[in-house]
Amino acid sequence: MSRPGRWPWWVQVLAVHATARGLSAVVFVLVAGTQAASGWTDASPSYPQYTGLMWDASWYRAIAEHGYPSTLPRGDGGAVLQNSWAFYPLFPLLTRPLLAAGLPWEVAAPTLAVVLSGLAMLVVHRVLTHAMAQPAAGDLPGRVRRAVPLTGVALLATAASAPVLQTAYTEALALLLLASALWALQRERYLLAAAPVLALGLTRAVALPLVVAVLAHGVARWRRDGATRWPALAALAAATVASGLAWPAVAGAVTGEPTAFTATQSAWRGRAAVVPVLPWFDVSRWLLGDVGPVAVVLLVAIAVGLLAARPVRRLGAELWGWTAGYLGYLFVAVEPGTSLGRFALLAFPVVGALAQQALGSRHPRAAVGALVVLGVVGQVAWIGLVWGLVPPAGWPP
Repeated sequence: MSRPGRWPWWVQVLAVHATARGLSAVVFVLVAGTQAASGWTDASPSYPQYTGLMWDASWYRAIAEHGYPSTLPRGDGGAVLQNSWAFYPLFPLLTRPLLAAGLPWEVAAPTLAVVLSGLAMLVVHRVLTHAMAQPAAGDLPGRVRRAVPLTGVALLATAASAPVLQTAYTEALALLLLASALWALQRERYLLAAAPVLALGLTRAVALPLVVAVLAHGVARWRRDGATRWPALAALAAATVASGLAWPAVAGAVTGEPTAFTATQSAWRGRAAVVPVLPWFDVSRWLLGDVGPVAVVLLVAIAVGLLAARPVRRLGAELWGWTAGYLGYLFVAVEPGTSLGRFALLAFPVVGALAQQALGSRHPRAAVGALVVLGVVGQVAWIGLVWGLVPPAGWPP
């Protein structure tokens, strides 16, 4: 995938990103032409409207323009209704200067997302480059190690749910902050890592799993050197925990209800409350009947096998730790559904493992090409079947 010396690495990364986002834009436009009128747009909306107003994008728009309610809205039975407190503030806040400059939300927010996701791809490339330069990857041929970073970027940029990186959603910002935190952690720059970690706590509910990456890093450094900068590392771990708890605490303080965040989250769930793990079994039984729990156990076994696989372990303690922590978090905290596709983007180290396998095969170009084509076909399905809405209701992206 990479030809060192022909173009600078960052030009190659941005070219891959621009090409992928251009392909996704074409699919968005084609699907938008078939979109029926909804509560967010008229029929056949424009590209900016389709990427900037659909689904949760309108919640972020409301936050950018009006902020958060001081009290939780409730239905006749007293249950908390869906409201803005379920959505984190940093991305909509970053759009405010663009809105103040006169850009409409549906232009400002998707444009910002494209820029942020481009920056994220640059950092992902650096993270994978560092991983491939470590002794754990020493058993790979040099050509494979050199090609993994750009190949990983290509696989991530063309993943089935990657079109969300150009919509008014938070995945682009979260990916940038997450990759930046892991980049700093790889280089033992703990104070620098704290900045994106704290910002991540105001972007998406994914800061807590980073604790596993911090702990894995500490154990690896101790095994390698017999010591590490424990006070600085402990401070980073504490910042990670604080970041993960910050937004629920803010929601509770502003509304005067300590459980404001989880109560709001429950308004989107099948159960009446946010509970760990059980939603996976609920949804599996709903989809597959009595076989459902067996499928859940099989998925857990696949995840454990993935983490034990050599290609993932070659990526280093930090990326292994993040992948393990994040997959565990998804199992404990998330109600499975069609949103899992976009959630999976943040498990980006997996593309580094896929790139190793494809590049190390007998026909590396064909293998990488097949994965890219599979991803692009998946994008068509994701935009057409998940992002596209058939009123009055649909499965959320």
